[in-house]
Amino acid sequence: MTLDPRALLRQLYDVAVARALPGRVLARHLPPPPKGRTLVLGAGKAGGAMAQALEAAWPADAPLSGLVITRYGHVPPGYRPRRLRVVEAAHPVPDAAGLAATEALLAMTRGLTADDLVICLISGGGSALLSLPAPGLTLADKQAINRALLASGASIAEMNCVRKHLSGIKGGRLAASCAPAAVLTLAISDVPGDDPAVIASGPTVADASTCADALAICRRYRLDLPAAAREGLTSGAFETPKPGDPRLAGHELRLLATPQMSLEAAADAARAQGLAAHILSDEIEGESRVIGGMHAALARAVARRGEPFTAPCVILSGGETTVTVDAARQAGRGGRATEFLLGCALALQGEPGVWSLAADTDGIDGVGPHAGALLTPTSLARARALGLNPQALLDGHDSAGFFAPLGDLLSVGPSFTNVNDFRAMLVLPP
Repeated sequence: MTLDPRALLRQLYDVAVARALPGRVLARHLPPPPKGRTLVLGAGKAGGAMAQALEAAWPADAPLSGLVITRYGHVPPGYRPRRLRVVEAAHPVPDAAGLAATEALLAMTRGLTADDLVICLISGGGSALLSLPAPGLTLADKQAINRALLASGASIAEMNCVRKHLSGIKGGRLAASCAPAAVLTLAISDVPGDDPAVIASGPTVADASTCADALAICRRYRLDLPAAAREGLTSGAFETPKPGDPRLAGHELRLLATPQMSLEAAADAARAQGLAAHILSDEIEGESRVIGGMHAALARAVARRGEPFTAPCVILSGGETTVTVDAARQAGRGGRATEFLLGCALALQGEPGVWSLAADTDGIDGVGPHAGALLTPTSLARARALGLNPQALLDGHDSAGFFAPLGDLLSVGPSFTNVNDFRAMLVLPP
């Protein structure tokens, strides 16, 4: 078998992303127009593409209006909204544009009737884009809390638990404000386990977590909360709508794309090339460098002993790892995917026949311009020949500083969808 490892791994990434594109999956989930009007509200990195797909599929003679918020640069090229308004704002730290758009979005829910339909387009990134602070909090408060959460090492579920309790729109509050209209949520999952209450902090989903849970998370990660936030959580004043809330009765949610669906599409593509393909999990969480080392250990066992899989094969995984940044030191360039790969590289130590690609399916790894990177059996040797110190770069969270000089960063630009981390390891026989 003759394979081009670079081309193969890139193909698998492209297939995984394509499976989650709104233009391919959204239209079949749309209901018929209601008796009244149809209002479209949404937020997320896939928001622009979801709005484009909905506009294209909705009957031309049926009323349609609404507002969708997406990240800067995430409106698909050539899309010119005709009946919907699409606003760009900041992610992962909210900005004034996101606040203004969220206030406008929430105002659109006033006056809805039981004859109306609200279609909510929700995808990863929506939590930062739907930025409406709880009473007593300011945008600056929310920005500071978001930055602290991102650097804390908290999981996405923990971060969103805090975010929804300090919000005026998340944690089911948006859906509650739409009553008595029917609400259909079309979501693209970017979270381990596909819990709708976690995707974009669940603006249309009842929230089983509590203010006490959010406060415990803040204490666990030693987050410095403003007095108004601490008082709102301690008193329970910031509690969210709970399961059984009559304002959310009859609401429907459909998952258009999930990490597992994309991993299965990539596995099918690998098998079409004559390779065995194994999906570890779509729910892997933990420190990026540690997860990289664990994947390296598995790849070594396959390469050296043929256990638990036989080479040649492709090993796939997804989920959302974390990078915990030491507040006392300046972090370098990089994100979850490249830090995973650098941790993997140091554990593999140039193991022959092991190649790996890790990238974020939204096309942006962290806040850098790249999606991820490619690791080859010669990456460490090439880096050291250039005078790079891989361990120092890892310790400084400068994983992009390792892969950029090698020419192995993966730069694809915004993908207009988001099903979180994608990792593929190719293990060839000795």
